[in-house]
Amino acid sequence: MSDTDKKYEIVLATEADKGELLSLYDSLKGYEGCPWDEDYPSEETIDFDLKRDALFVLKEDGIIKATVSIDDDDQVSALECWNSDLAPEAEIARIGVLPDSQKKGYGKTMIAFIMEEAGRRGYKGIRMLVNRYNQKAIRLYAGFDFNVVGECHMYDEDFLCYEKPLQARG
Repeated sequence: MSDTDKKYEIVLATEADKGELLSLYDSLKGYEGCPWDEDYPSEETIDFDLKRDALFVLKEDGIIKATVSIDDDDQVSALECWNSDLAPEAEIARIGVLPDSQKKGYGKTMIAFIMEEAGRRGYKGIRMLVNRYNQKAIRLYAGFDFNVVGECHMYDEDFLCYEKPLQARG
């Protein structure tokens, strides 16, 4: 089956998705450049995202293959590198694709989706922290013309600060 024949849906995650999401997150821990560890992301992280209707999943045949969140992190928001003209900005966080589902376009699909969703929610820009050693993520985001607007050291990791204006909705 080719990629164009695949049937999937992107929906808001629910309480029923918690176990599958934790398994997806766990499957990515330990990958080079992935800053996730035994404590993060956690069930509490999922609860935080669920309460804000900010956690999305890509399901194929009922199985979660990818996920992404719109985060609300005061420490990230406080970084001085962000362009104030793009406020309010959505922060992309916790994007992940199951290891056996990578290289099928799901990461690109999720980024494109979350940018559209952020625009629907009234955000003018989008931003994210990208671990400076996560080459897979850096290659993924390169296709979306994000600007690297700074660097930071947070959560015991070195990050690049990516930012992009969203298309104006008419």
